[in-house]
Amino acid sequence: MRSKWLYGLLLTAAFTVPTFAQVSLYIGSPPPALRYERRGNAPGPGYSYVEGYWSPNRGHYAWVGGHWVQPPYAGAYWNHPHYDHYRQGWRLHEGHWDHEDHDHH
Repeated sequence: MRSKWLYGLLLTAAFTVPTFAQVSLYIGSPPPALRYERRGNAPGPGYSYVEGYWSPNRGHYAWVGGHWVQPPYAGAYWNHPHYDHYRQGWRLHEGHWDHEDHDHH
Protein backbone atom coordinates (compact mmCIF):
# COMPACT_ATOMS: atom_id res chain seq x y z
CA MET A 1 0.00 0.00 0.00
CA ARG A 2 2.76 2.40 0.95
CA SER A 3 4.71 1.75 -2.29
CA LYS A 4 1.56 2.40 -4.37
CA TRP A 5 1.07 5.71 -2.58
CA LEU A 6 4.71 6.69 -3.17
CA TYR A 7 4.52 5.64 -6.84
CA GLY A 8 1.36 7.72 -7.30
CA LEU A 9 2.99 10.71 -5.65
CA LEU A 10 6.07 10.46 -7.90
CA LEU A 11 3.93 10.05 -11.01
CA THR A 12 1.85 13.10 -10.08
CA ALA A 13 5.00 15.15 -9.41
CA ALA A 14 6.42 14.16 -12.80
CA PHE A 15 3.41 15.67 -14.56
CA THR A 16 3.15 18.80 -12.43
CA VAL A 17 6.81 19.89 -12.36
CA PRO A 18 7.40 22.44 -15.12
CA THR A 19 9.85 21.46 -17.80
CA PHE A 20 12.11 23.83 -19.63
CA ALA A 21 12.83 23.28 -23.29
CA GLN A 22 14.98 25.37 -25.58
CA VAL A 23 13.22 26.23 -28.79
CA SER A 24 15.54 26.62 -31.75
CA LEU A 25 14.71 29.52 -34.02
CA TYR A 26 16.58 29.84 -37.32
CA ILE A 27 16.81 32.93 -39.52
CA GLY A 28 17.89 32.67 -43.17
CA SER A 29 20.09 35.77 -43.35
CA PRO A 30 23.14 36.34 -41.14
CA PRO A 31 22.88 38.86 -38.31
CA PRO A 32 24.10 42.42 -38.99
CA ALA A 33 27.50 43.52 -37.70
CA LEU A 34 27.63 44.23 -33.99
CA ARG A 35 27.09 47.85 -33.03
CA TYR A 36 29.70 49.83 -31.17
CA GLU A 37 28.38 50.81 -27.77
CA ARG A 38 29.89 53.29 -25.37
CA ARG A 39 29.93 51.55 -22.01
CA GLY A 40 30.28 54.50 -19.70
CA ASN A 41 31.29 53.97 -16.10
CA ALA A 42 30.12 51.00 -14.06
CA PRO A 43 27.38 52.01 -11.60
CA GLY A 44 29.40 50.50 -8.75
CA PRO A 45 32.10 48.03 -7.79
CA GLY A 46 31.69 44.43 -8.95
CA TYR A 47 29.54 45.21 -12.02
CA SER A 48 30.15 43.52 -15.38
CA TYR A 49 29.17 44.85 -18.78
CA VAL A 50 26.89 42.59 -20.84
CA GLU A 51 27.42 43.45 -24.51
CA GLY A 52 24.56 44.22 -26.86
CA TYR A 53 23.51 41.69 -29.48
CA TRP A 54 21.08 41.09 -32.34
CA SER A 55 18.03 39.14 -31.17
CA PRO A 56 15.77 37.21 -33.56
CA ASN A 57 12.42 38.98 -33.86
CA ARG A 58 9.75 37.65 -36.26
CA GLY A 59 12.23 36.56 -38.90
CA HIS A 60 14.37 39.71 -38.57
CA TYR A 61 16.93 41.02 -36.10
CA ALA A 62 16.33 43.57 -33.34
CA TRP A 63 19.19 45.18 -31.41
CA VAL A 64 19.28 44.59 -27.65
CA GLY A 65 21.52 47.19 -26.03
CA GLY A 66 24.28 46.31 -23.61
CA HIS A 67 24.04 47.12 -19.93
CA TRP A 68 25.83 46.87 -16.60
CA VAL A 69 24.80 44.06 -14.24
CA GLN A 70 26.07 42.45 -11.06
CA PRO A 71 27.17 38.84 -11.62
CA PRO A 72 24.95 36.29 -9.88
CA TYR A 73 27.87 34.81 -7.89
CA ALA A 74 31.53 35.53 -7.14
CA GLY A 75 33.85 34.61 -10.01
CA ALA A 76 31.07 34.47 -12.62
CA TYR A 77 32.01 35.26 -16.22
CA TRP A 78 29.57 36.41 -18.91
CA ASN A 79 29.61 34.31 -22.08
CA HIS A 80 28.24 36.60 -24.74
CA PRO A 81 25.47 35.47 -27.09
CA HIS A 82 26.58 34.40 -30.55
CA TYR A 83 25.21 32.99 -33.79
CA ASP A 84 26.17 29.79 -35.57
CA HIS A 85 25.20 28.86 -39.10
CA TYR A 86 23.38 25.59 -39.78
CA ARG A 87 21.65 24.16 -42.84
CA GLN A 88 18.36 25.60 -41.54
CA GLY A 89 19.84 29.10 -41.13
CA TRP A 90 21.43 31.20 -38.40
CA ARG A 91 20.72 30.27 -34.77
CA LEU A 92 21.32 32.38 -31.66
CA HIS A 93 23.06 30.78 -28.70
CA GLU A 94 21.99 32.94 -25.78
CA GLY A 95 24.47 34.53 -23.42
CA HIS A 96 24.85 33.08 -19.93
CA TRP A 97 26.92 33.24 -16.76
CA ASP A 98 29.57 30.59 -16.27
CA HIS A 99 32.31 29.62 -13.82
CA GLU A 100 35.02 29.89 -16.50
CA ASP A 101 36.09 32.68 -18.82
CA HIS A 102 35.87 30.91 -22.20
CA ASP A 103 36.91 34.03 -24.13
CA HIS A 104 40.41 34.18 -22.63
CA HIS A 105 41.77 30.62 -22.77
